Amino acid sequence: MTSPRVAVYFVASPLHYLAARRVAQAHEAGSRQVLVCYRPALAGMVVASDWDEVVLMPWPRFDPLPGPFGRLRRTLANLRAVAAAVGACDELVMHSPVYDTEAINYFLHALPRLTRARRWHARILPDGLLNLSLHPLSPARRAGQQLRRLRRLAHPLLRYTPFAGDRIGSEAPFVDRIYVLDGFPSPYDPARSHALGPLVPPPAAGAPLPRRALVVGQPLAAVGLLTEAQREQAAAAIDAWLQAEGVADVHYKRHPRERAEGELMRPRYRELHTDLPLEAYLAAEPHAWVAGCCSTALYTARQIGGPGIRIAAFGVGNVRFSSAAARDNALALMRQLGIDIH
Repeated sequence: MTSPRVAVYFVASPLHYLAARRVAQAHEAGSRQVLVCYRPALAGMVVASDWDEVVLMPWPRFDPLPGPFGRLRRTLANLRAVAAAVGACDELVMHSPVYDTEAINYFLHALPRLTRARRWHARILPDGLLNLSLHPLSPARRAGQQLRRLRRLAHPLLRYTPFAGDRIGSEAPFVDRIYVLDGFPSPYDPARSHALGPLVPPPAAGAPLPRRALVVGQPLAAVGLLTEAQREQAAAAIDAWLQAEGVADVHYKRHPRERAEGELMRPRYRELHTDLPLEAYLAAEPHAWVAGCCSTALYTARQIGGPGIRIAAFGVGNVRFSSAAARDNALALMRQLGIDIH
């Protein structure tokens, strides 16, 4: 049976997964939906019932098949496995956060042929902070593209599609749409950019978010970003802010490299013990307030929850950034995303 339209999503992180799910619901409703995970750790957050097919695709570089030319044979096996999940189709829409990697690029040539698609499109999924600026392909990467083209001599399906400009493919002629996170600045062509709404649907009309807060820890004084006095000042200010907001239920997410007592921890907070990545946790357990210092988790919270949650950064003005430009960029992004700076 030939499907009229199939949407395929290549994902490697919780953010990619949530963005793919949003695209599937809001932009590809009615399409056959095929999810391809190429990082094993992601499998735990996948809800199989949301997809028509789910493929766990080993990364050829890190998981080659045994024996000679294991990397190439793994790539060919991946191409065929995904094509079998897609099946025959008239129109094929591929989504990926990046297109220069060999794990994904070969699908541009092979998948339309294996599925007999008459029309195909390539689109870009958002990848968080990576999408704040362009990342031009270096001369070495351009040379690597040409070397990868030689693999077609080993098998006709292994035809690499080279391109110039930004390495994720945002300037490539085969990309017709770039999904971006709503409210985040991006350098992409506005004519091809489409903003996604919050990656987690907001509560039903009139239903408030749970009255709980998440404090995001990170190494601060321990690595010299703040003095001990400045760290204590930031921790106290967060607690005072949450108390002024009337928040009694406060959770604390420790950073893996943070010291045992938690640099922003307070006795009344409840420490979270979860193996879920932060993106997956926030998607499953929404919070009405998120606070921290200069952690990228504050940006992540905005990506996941959208404009409906209060996010605040404390002590940022005292942080020893690597340069004045880095500080200015961080503060500018916080202001643009509606993150309160205290």
